[in-house]
Amino acid sequence: MTPAEVLKRHWGYDSFRPMQEEIVASVLSGNDTIGLLPTGGGKSITFQVPALILPGLTIVVTPLISLMKDQVDNLRLHNITAACIHSGLSLHERNLAIDRCRIGKAKLLYLSPEKLADDNFIEILRQIQLSLIVVDEAHCISQWGYDFRPSYLRIARLREIFPHLPVLALTASATPRVVDDIRSSLRLRGNHTFARSFDRDNLSYIVRHTDDKDSQLFRILKGVGGTAIVYVRSRRRAVEIARTLADEDISASFYHAGLSAEEKNERQNLWKQGDIRVIVATNAFGMGIDKPDVRAVIHYDLPSSLEEYYQEAGRAGRDGLSSYAVTLVGPSDKATLSRRLSESFPDKDFIRRVYNLAGVFLNVAVGDGWNRLYDFNFNIFCKKFSLPPVPARNALDILTQAGLIEFNEDRRSSAQIFMLVDKAGIYSASLDHETERVLNAVLRNYTGIFADYTPVNEEHIAHCLDLTPQSVYEALIRLSSARIISFIPRRSTPWLIWTTAREDASRIPIPRSVYEIRKQRMSERIEAMKRFVWDNSQCRSTTILEYFGEKNSPKCGRCDVCRQNPGSKPHYDAISVSSTIDYLTSGAGHTLQYILDQLPPSRHSEAVSILRDLLDSHKLTMRNGVISKAI
Repeated sequence: MTPAEVLKRHWGYDSFRPMQEEIVASVLSGNDTIGLLPTGGGKSITFQVPALILPGLTIVVTPLISLMKDQVDNLRLHNITAACIHSGLSLHERNLAIDRCRIGKAKLLYLSPEKLADDNFIEILRQIQLSLIVVDEAHCISQWGYDFRPSYLRIARLREIFPHLPVLALTASATPRVVDDIRSSLRLRGNHTFARSFDRDNLSYIVRHTDDKDSQLFRILKGVGGTAIVYVRSRRRAVEIARTLADEDISASFYHAGLSAEEKNERQNLWKQGDIRVIVATNAFGMGIDKPDVRAVIHYDLPSSLEEYYQEAGRAGRDGLSSYAVTLVGPSDKATLSRRLSESFPDKDFIRRVYNLAGVFLNVAVGDGWNRLYDFNFNIFCKKFSLPPVPARNALDILTQAGLIEFNEDRRSSAQIFMLVDKAGIYSASLDHETERVLNAVLRNYTGIFADYTPVNEEHIAHCLDLTPQSVYEALIRLSSARIISFIPRRSTPWLIWTTAREDASRIPIPRSVYEIRKQRMSERIEAMKRFVWDNSQCRSTTILEYFGEKNSPKCGRCDVCRQNPGSKPHYDAISVSSTIDYLTSGAGHTLQYILDQLPPSRHSEAVSILRDLLDSHKLTMRNGVISKAI
């Protein structure tokens, strides 16, 4: 099949987005390739399409466990087999994923970079036919990048072992210096780099200096239609602002890393479906989220770099319609941004103390703990030793960067089940009545359990059977004891792995590359963020484009700086009601309410008038409440 045929068959798209087809063609030609696609540009398609055409397995190295799981689940929806391996899986789960790759039951294998340090795993890869190596979030391999991860340097090992395989490196935000570093670190051959401009011509960057952020937030949300994301820097603030918005009759909920998997999925789905208009979130929200009709992204708190800002702001307006990226700036924000540097890089003595106390907390002796995973309740840890949470969390991050531990706050709290017997084994099993009812409910509701570990919701099963969740849990334990299922109970706490045996804290190495160099580069990124926010002499879009290496860019005419300049083109034809209606009534069309939701309330009467004229002239039709173009 051709790339276009694969795209149509599995995703239903008639054509690629800009630059996707060129990247796919380069990969299929066997070239080492760098793809720079802004947030929402469709990076995953550029390796998933080749993976289905190439004969062997595609390896995808990515740093986010949650993103791995989301991608594997999404691929299943498109009838594409994939697997993932990371340190949060049980041995049985890892072995099952490897077996599926060995026998050709998976076309893509997602890996965390830490897995590449395992010689046994590398030996397994030698026995599998591989076709492509993909490095997602490739900026993580660069010490010049905003999210450098030393574990990414291990990817170069794959080049040594499989020198004939092409490598595709993908990122959404990279400066020219970072791109050069990616090419060098991955030892890429040739200069096959494909980049879309970082310009978003439908996105207006607005900075609002205010003493009352809440009032500005209300004003923006009541003046701009459609769904929105409000980014904050703390879980507490996410909860507070969501409640404040609800008090103002603005439908809102909050999202952060401390929620259970069920809570995250529920809120994400309600927001994507339009049942919740505003999601107030930390930066835990957004990666892999593809909601095209977000009209506004509002930064209540400042991010620490333009890379982070650009990725988060870029989640607005993926459908091509006019949208807004608004930054709210208070009197203390500049000092807060500066203080973030010292919090991110606490004193080395403090870092060593955190390392020592983690060993005490987990009862790991010096010389012990290597490659063992422990539940690690971070809040109790900080409370027990009177540690300030923000510097303590950053100390754990630095220890992770140094390769001494791996700390992960991803809470996989869903229970998971894999069926160990076939249907004949189920019918021959001797079970009590309640356990049999639970098993039958599992079989009815979760069809994938014969092929792979599948998340199950014990509360849902309990509701269906009029049982308590505890009764369902005990029945699943009995089924596991009878070797009918493999049952992994929910885990609600973060975890920590000792990637080396615990050492004497006074002797642990904290490399200059992990501490001093990263601190200097974070300082440079914070200064760039300050220029974007407090320099009102240059177009906001131009400032971003220059940061990413695009020189001599024209003024956008849409940002707040351009709007204050009489020489700039007028801004608020940016939302042309006619063009919005033309776009939204293409294809299957939309309801009147959906169309109005994409426009500010002040333009609703204008939109209704235009729609009425188009319907009266038979250029549009309305069927079952859906307005679309007449055939």
